Amino acid sequence: MFSKKSILLLISLLPLYISLAIHWNSSLTPPFNLSHFPSTIRQQLAKSFSTISTSEMANKVVLRPTQERGHADHGWLKTFHTFSFASYQDWHHEKFGSLRVINEDRVAPKTGFGTHPHREFEIFSYIVNGELEHKDSMGNVEILRRGDLQMTSAGTGIAHSEKAHGGKEVHFLQIWALPSASRLQPKYFTRHFSDKEKTDTFVRIVAPATADGVTEERAASGPAPVHSPVTVYATLLSAGKSLAQEMKGTKGYAHVVMTSGYNESASQGATVKIDGQTLKEGDGAYIHVEAGKVDVENTGDRTAEIILFDLE
Repeated sequence: MFSKKSILLLISLLPLYISLAIHWNSSLTPPFNLSHFPSTIRQQLAKSFSTISTSEMANKVVLRPTQERGHADHGWLKTFHTFSFASYQDWHHEKFGSLRVINEDRVAPKTGFGTHPHREFEIFSYIVNGELEHKDSMGNVEILRRGDLQMTSAGTGIAHSEKAHGGKEVHFLQIWALPSASRLQPKYFTRHFSDKEKTDTFVRIVAPATADGVTEERAASGPAPVHSPVTVYATLLSAGKSLAQEMKGTKGYAHVVMTSGYNESASQGATVKIDGQTLKEGDGAYIHVEAGKVDVENTGDRTAEIILFDLE
């Protein structure tokens, strides 16, 4: 679909097309035989269509600065909310595609979320630092560490607890997606992706259960299965490095993990550009995909940990 700018450009060229058709006694129906036109007209037409093509191929990026996210400090829990959650409610940021929750949580030692229920959500945790103890009503007991990812398809209903294990704080991303179908059978999956695997490349860590290379085994290699139209990539991008990730959906969301430490103020630390827009740790970006890919460049002085969502 053409943008408003492109439509206006086409309209402005109509007199040219009409005069050409009259002059050459040809039909207005394309394709035109451009080889018969004078070189100056061919160049003008080529420039016009190039302008349309370029404008259509650029992604639209809308920044989500870290200081504008929802935030709460409960003592035992320090958390940032990308979307409306708990006491933070903002109708401008309810969800994006099937993505409903991105919480960046830090849980103090020997504390955490007690046993509580969930249903009709696909819930996964991405461990940044520390150890997370998981227990659920399906009988799963797990200690998750950096590089681990756990995925719970809550379906008709489960109950679980998530607590900091050991004597250190646990820092993790809590992510929820809306399922493609209701009343699914609850399931639990774990995957591990090392820092080495993620260095300077995007690794697919979550993908639809029906996608190529995805298995519904409880613990396996490859991406964790999700019953939602969302694919998640992760990278540890070194300073000066660039990546381009092909996108199959019409929407994307990028999040730069706050790896340098807890920060309630404007973003700092690792610095990247997402399709030319600057983000630092804690920042995110809504991406309206037109180009079929997303370009990421580390313009800072340290490694950036980036999570990229490909959404319908």
